[in-house]
Amino acid sequence: MSQADSATPFFQAIAEQIRTELAPITQAIDQKGLYPGDFMHHLGALGGFGAALSAAEGGSGLSLAEQIEITTQVGRECGSTAFLVWCQSSCGWYLKHSPNTPVRERYLERVARGELLAGTGMSNAVKHLAGIEKIHLRAQREDGGYVVNGSLPWVSNVGDGHLAIVAASVEDGGYIMFAVPSTSEGLETRACLEFSGLEGTQTLNLRFRNVHVPDDDVLAHPAQFAAYVKRIKPGFVLGQTGMGFGIVEGCLAIMRESNASTGHVNVFLDDQEADLAAQLAALKSQAAVLARQAQAGGPPILPVLKLRAAVSELTLKAANSAVLHAGAKGYLMLHPTQRRLREAVFVAIVTPALKHLRKEIHDIEQAAHEQTDAGHQAPSTRYSLFANQ
Repeated sequence: MSQADSATPFFQAIAEQIRTELAPITQAIDQKGLYPGDFMHHLGALGGFGAALSAAEGGSGLSLAEQIEITTQVGRECGSTAFLVWCQSSCGWYLKHSPNTPVRERYLERVARGELLAGTGMSNAVKHLAGIEKIHLRAQREDGGYVVNGSLPWVSNVGDGHLAIVAASVEDGGYIMFAVPSTSEGLETRACLEFSGLEGTQTLNLRFRNVHVPDDDVLAHPAQFAAYVKRIKPGFVLGQTGMGFGIVEGCLAIMRESNASTGHVNVFLDDQEADLAAQLAALKSQAAVLARQAQAGGPPILPVLKLRAAVSELTLKAANSAVLHAGAKGYLMLHPTQRRLREAVFVAIVTPALKHLRKEIHDIEQAAHEQTDAGHQAPSTRYSLFANQ
């Protein structure tokens, strides 16, 4: 997205909302675990979660690239809240692409407008489908829906009056993806252990005890699941790049500020602001191209995964460099540098984590190599569920 695009009245209004409502509470979000609920509702009213959705769907009628830019703008100020923006906008992305009309009609517009806040609890399912861990939720078919049991340890942007979108394995085979309101009978939320960062994301443990999920709340039934997940995955992964881009931009601002007084010694550090800015611009350009492809139906997943991994690596590099540029004052809890370092680590460990990304990249490249050697041998069923080669 060009600088001219980001200077439109739409983005100017979002920037003003960030400046006046988010910036004053960023420190409380980080150090006191304040959840910025009012900001989230207000950002939704401005269209901050629906850039990739049409006006008829409650969105802004722009594109996924613009949604990434919104997340970037928020992340420039607060990485924790950028993660919440990604959670909310991802739920809109999931609902938009569901083949089932009832769930779209019930939730999409309210999620897009920030009237109904929503958390994406797909971490476990994503790791399971990549062959990393067992799936935690189990569903059994019953008349008119499913009964779900199990526990998800970390689901963010959830709480009283919120919605969560999660996935479960089905007893008769396959998987479902579904929406579950916080008021559902049998659904219990519990606090997680304290995190070293992103305490203001309202991340909770969800426990399901015979929770009834009606068919009208199902985004994808078993027969729809593989094609559906293949459709949403590129947008799911690309949306996270905005978190990293914003944190990197915040780190570059710290470096510029530090260079005003100590540039004569900062010049001896390995990673300089101009070099990091050039790397950031290259990754943002790649993200814009892939986002357009994802909006149109989905690019091959391999370049998406490689980009996401590169964003994690650059975010870590920029945050580390910002700390070194700031020096001793950057080690103070009142200084944003130490927060940026913790936020950067989160970008590299949130699902898909850097090690997860590298595993998937290896698996795809290995499978392609084996197919070539064996005359296009088919990939495994599990892997094909979440990999579009």
